[in-house]
Amino acid sequence: MSTAVEFRQISKRFGQVLANDAVSFSIEQGTIHGIIGENGAGKSTLMSILYGYYQADAGDILINGTVQSIRNSHGAIQLGIGMVHQHFMLVEDMTVLDNIMLGMEGGFRLRSHRSKIAAELVKLCEDYGLAIKLDARINTLSVGEQQRVEILKQLYRDANILILDEPTAVLTPQETEALFVILRLFKQQGKTIILITHKLAEILAITDEVTVMRAGAVVAALQTANTNQEDLAYKMVGRSVATELPRKPLAQGDAVLQVEDLCLQNALGVHLLSSLNFSVRSGEIVAIAGVSGNGQSELLEILAGMRNVNGDKIAGSVHINGYQPNYHKKDTTLAAKLRKLGVSHVPEDRLRDGVIKDFSVWENILLGQQTEQIYLDKKKCVAASDALLRQFEVRPLDSHLRLSQLSGGNQQKIVLAREIAAQPKLMLVGQPTRGVDIGTIQRIHTELLALRDSGVAILLVSAELEEIRALADRVLVMSGGRITGELNIADYDTTRIGLLMGGLHK
Repeated sequence: MSTAVEFRQISKRFGQVLANDAVSFSIEQGTIHGIIGENGAGKSTLMSILYGYYQADAGDILINGTVQSIRNSHGAIQLGIGMVHQHFMLVEDMTVLDNIMLGMEGGFRLRSHRSKIAAELVKLCEDYGLAIKLDARINTLSVGEQQRVEILKQLYRDANILILDEPTAVLTPQETEALFVILRLFKQQGKTIILITHKLAEILAITDEVTVMRAGAVVAALQTANTNQEDLAYKMVGRSVATELPRKPLAQGDAVLQVEDLCLQNALGVHLLSSLNFSVRSGEIVAIAGVSGNGQSELLEILAGMRNVNGDKIAGSVHINGYQPNYHKKDTTLAAKLRKLGVSHVPEDRLRDGVIKDFSVWENILLGQQTEQIYLDKKKCVAASDALLRQFEVRPLDSHLRLSQLSGGNQQKIVLAREIAAQPKLMLVGQPTRGVDIGTIQRIHTELLALRDSGVAILLVSAELEEIRALADRVLVMSGGRITGELNIADYDTTRIGLLMGGLHK
């Protein structure tokens, strides 16, 4: 087989941070090549260099045996390189069709070209089993549906080398398998796929070869058939990673959160939540399982005080430590009031709702606490930030860096560190390990279990059933905005949960 991509001594530095350190390896044409490593290992930086977002400080990239100077993404596309990003590159107020057409409008005869593109996209959707409405606006789509739009965009552009950065982080197991069907079709057509993922089971299931990176350098290059999860995990983090974390016996206290007949109707009259009833007690983790887009996100937004300012109709009642929020009037201060009552929130979309990426690390850790007198002193702010970075093993340990300079997993650690540092009584956690590596997953799970053991009530929303099994004391399953089932963790059954996720009630 010929070589599709070759990296020769690629180095890239951001200030004092060495993101890529003389990286060299090759990717064969017509194969699926995995790249793994801890968050901050340099994987995404290397792929951003390949796609023209960054320029290497040193080294060469060869495409099909020829050294290429890839100055921007347009140059990468001309070379047949496509990229599906971990964080979606979509304009939320535009339709699916308009997003795919961006940059490929085809001149002034837009209407006829639009119809032609739409017909081609309909055929692609049929061929690859992608259920997407081309006239739907992006901001009305679930996270999983937006991911499919990104994939469809690359299918339409007919990329020969396809980079996928954590593509399954927002997909259900069924959607992941559907994606793998597409990738295998790509491979059969002679296309080359580069897969970045923290899910080692996926690496073993779909790739031909795997490159392991650590601290910006390549530490191993393996035939996938000759390795296993334990070996890959050890090479990634340089130590053994426990698959089962210790759990203390359940010691429930009083109900911290009580939800009764909660309903939500949005400004367009669509019913998003219907008659939800459940409670969360101190010292327990209640997890909500369900396919993305079935009301879990809206539930967390209501409980965090983010959903009563945009014309939505909220019925029913919520009690948090005896306080009953008034959802019948617009109140832009509700989230702050709930925070003072001991509610912390790790949002599902950290970039949209959890951080300000152009702020420094210490400024992001300050968010939500800026009214406290101690935080008026910058030196104290930075010192407190540095302490949290050390506690949560954030890399690099530099509170003055812009948050956008950190990897996604390290950004997630910062959000979690900030919310835990607030000493919550109720912790609302949405997709805590989306797109993070196995070492970071272990760290986040350890912190959440420690909170539970200290008496904090935790409501967890996760698309990862193994994560739910590892953390939850009780499981609620949601489908179509309703709770379709509830079971204790002792009765955990993947098949039963899957049926309930599909809306099949007992």
